[in-house]
Amino acid sequence: MRRAALVLLALLAPAAAHAEMRLPPGFSAEVYVTGSGEAPDGRAAVGIPSTTSLAFDAAGMLYTARSGRRYRGGEIEDLWPLFRFPAGGARVTGNVARYFYGPPLLNLQLGALRGQELLVTTFDRDRGLGVLYRIVDGRAELLAGGTPPPGEPPLFKQPEGVALDAAGNIYVADRQHGAVMKLDPAGRVLDPRWLTLSRPRLLAARGERVWVAADGDTEAPWLSGTGEIWVIRGQERRVALSGPIVAGMDVSPGGHLVVADRHGARILAVGGDGTSIDIVTFSDGDAPRALGWAPNTEATRRAGVAGHLFVVVTRRGAWSLNEIVRISGPFDELIRARLPAPR
Repeated sequence: MRRAALVLLALLAPAAAHAEMRLPPGFSAEVYVTGSGEAPDGRAAVGIPSTTSLAFDAAGMLYTARSGRRYRGGEIEDLWPLFRFPAGGARVTGNVARYFYGPPLLNLQLGALRGQELLVTTFDRDRGLGVLYRIVDGRAELLAGGTPPPGEPPLFKQPEGVALDAAGNIYVADRQHGAVMKLDPAGRVLDPRWLTLSRPRLLAARGERVWVAADGDTEAPWLSGTGEIWVIRGQERRVALSGPIVAGMDVSPGGHLVVADRHGARILAVGGDGTSIDIVTFSDGDAPRALGWAPNTEATRRAGVAGHLFVVVTRRGAWSLNEIVRISGPFDELIRARLPAPR
């Protein structure tokens, strides 16, 4: 009964909530998670606390991380737990603590799911110290990083994105180190500088292919500049696309990289030859902030979310509040028709 009520609330969100989103023919969008909050100028507004990463588990539960205040226009520390929303979505009102999952962690970023484990990164900016945790049944366990032995440098300084390859190896993007680190499934270091580049921040992987989004010459993600998206497969390492400062990215069910470009107010797909196409565009101050695909499992099919794209949307430039929107449509068919296949 509770789940049905949550579904109804999500579907009853005002139609104008995504009126500024331009979709291709045959696509649809609806608000999946929203709430009541307060805009920076004190006005009543809709949305949930700022969200910078999200992921679904096999049961259709949606996890999000709130660490976005530091991307509003200054470096501000955040100490929050993950949020967990039930299959069907939610309208958050009153006591938000009922959606909390796991312990409060500093500058929390949700990286990847591994079975029942959530892999998350955190860092303490003042100490220059980062950690990779695994969260299981609401408990955080150290997987890598943390306080080093006396006289040794920290393994991580500012870890953010996390991805897993087909063998279960773990990749961590450390913005301050200027490198992507490769770990084995148990968290042991295989290569501390698997890829060296300027300000890596986000990762995505499918099979043997890993994509890395870096801010390049841009000192802070909220500033305009030139970012890069790298693609790595075996010994091949190249820049797939230059330009966007990527706010979020994930791989579609068909294996295509889909990217949220906050500054460009668009969602785009990146082709195997470095070309790209806009799939969704935003106007009137709206912009995508993070995105992710729901997996195709029995539970997610039952919930009606399997294979759909979920996007964190900022409304009219109010970065402190976001909504999560579900977009449905033939993404991979559209991308295959207009872009070369991934190499």
